[in-house]
Amino acid sequence: MTDAFRIIALVGKYDSPETGENLTQLADYLRQRGYTVLIAHNSANLLDVGDHTTAGIAVIGEQADLVIVLGGDGTILSIARVLSGYGVPLLGINQGRLGFLTDVPAETMLECLDAVLDGQFNEESRLLLDTVIFRAGNPIFSACALNDVVVSKGMTGRLIEFGLRIDGEFVYGQRSDGLVIATPTGSTAYALSAGGPILHPSLEVFVLVPICAHTLAARPVVVNSHSAVELELLYADDARVHFDGQRHCDIEVGDTVRVTRSATSVKLLHPKRYSYYRTLREKLYWGQKL
Repeated sequence: MTDAFRIIALVGKYDSPETGENLTQLADYLRQRGYTVLIAHNSANLLDVGDHTTAGIAVIGEQADLVIVLGGDGTILSIARVLSGYGVPLLGINQGRLGFLTDVPAETMLECLDAVLDGQFNEESRLLLDTVIFRAGNPIFSACALNDVVVSKGMTGRLIEFGLRIDGEFVYGQRSDGLVIATPTGSTAYALSAGGPILHPSLEVFVLVPICAHTLAARPVVVNSHSAVELELLYADDARVHFDGQRHCDIEVGDTVRVTRSATSVKLLHPKRYSYYRTLREKLYWGQKL
């Protein structure tokens, strides 16, 4: 038992019976090893967690030394945003499809967890994006994102038009389906599908990727992570800003979306055997016949 972790919290995907089984197994295992275990209220309300102690997410952020997230990348995205301000590290156990962030297989979770709890892990920091939406110069909405901020057309399906500024300097005006502003973490998500580059998580940058621009000259642009990106909506019948694909805010012509690097970050733990390039090779099927 390492001194680094004494209180360990468990958060599970809420609508998965399999998650409930694994979560209870993990809780029993950790308690047998002498750790104090907290299970998130939302998980406990929908899953059978027996007689284990439950807690709200704020209590978990304040008290836990480690948070183990069971689910897919979507689960860890939602938890990471909430807990980023507390500095508690996250370990993801994959029960989803891709597993770029939840890189511990559920089938070997106890074996991997044994090693991590004995101090055999690597820790890395992932940057976040803070977004403020202004209307008539006044802030009307704010949110953070670990993967990406996406400004896009809404339900009507028609192109939107916007002007882009970086650090106050006008870059271009564009008519398109929208723009993805992605962190290195999010470079393998929507930005990749839109034709953006893969960015190593250690890079201090983010990438701007146009979505179906009405020009052949539109290309992804990689900028320093300390840049301020501002997008002014010039024309749209219907437009919306998405945050990690999990939150959104409708915007109007004249609104400005300002995206900057967050002062907080997300700490992820990986087993010693973890390799980012191996993850890419396996998840993107590099070198394999499909």
